[in-house]
Amino acid sequence: MRRRRKNRPHVSHERWLVSYADFITLMFAFFVVLFATSQADKKKQAEVSQAIDQAFRTLGLFQPAKIDAHVKAVAISEDQAAAQVNIVMGDQLAAPEDVKKDLTRLERELQGKLSNQIAKHVVALHIGRDGLVISLREAGFYDSGSAVPHASSMSSLDEIAETLKASPYDIRIEGHTDNVPIHTGQFDSNWELSTARATRLARLFIEQHGFQPARLSASGYAEYHPVASNATAEGRSENRRVDIIVLPHITVPPAAAAPGSVSGSAPVERAMIRKDASDFNANATLAR
Repeated sequence: MRRRRKNRPHVSHERWLVSYADFITLMFAFFVVLFATSQADKKKQAEVSQAIDQAFRTLGLFQPAKIDAHVKAVAISEDQAAAQVNIVMGDQLAAPEDVKKDLTRLERELQGKLSNQIAKHVVALHIGRDGLVISLREAGFYDSGSAVPHASSMSSLDEIAETLKASPYDIRIEGHTDNVPIHTGQFDSNWELSTARATRLARLFIEQHGFQPARLSASGYAEYHPVASNATAEGRSENRRVDIIVLPHITVPPAAAAPGSVSGSAPVERAMIRKDASDFNANATLAR
């Protein structure tokens, strides 16, 4: 009688496929997570970028130099296609068209009143990224190392103050110097000198011309925001200046106007309104 041959158990040589399949599944899940992370809410990112940009504009931390590259953010929603948002606007004023026209009217009015000073190159006017810039050169308004305006320049300052007082826009006053160090009994550095010039002019607007303090801010930038090269005497002369910037927005002091109403011309009514009015604070911004 023949013996029955025992069936040997079948040995599988393809067990590696199980581990391989698990590995592939984990890799798929990993890349799905990476993709989901890269598709964060870009609309919120654009809003945050705009808010930060506006804050730096208000503080004057962006230099007025021309910016060639435009940083763009994309806002994406479920129902709409991507929209481009300019974060840095170069030299273009970011304001409604009617506000731009109103600032242009102010520029023309000041050009007429300050024609002699403009011809002597002690006053310069232009509309830049932040608003209407009235640049007062040191040669026409200050002695070297002094924060007190010349007595002969007071008539020009009065013309500027009375013209700007009639407008409702906020005003930022900036002090600037060249890169020549200063150390006197009154000022230890260009920071103190530039800040003192800006704050003294702000006080003059408030005390002698009745400006509402909430409309004004003052900053000192020393030699760190030049408009010309400090390598030449002419360039240093241009850098020693005080800039009066008419900003394209207004501040409504408490109880100064009824809710929903803004004093001033019609274009102003559509301007951006900041409701965070506070007592006058001359901020000596130490910009890096």
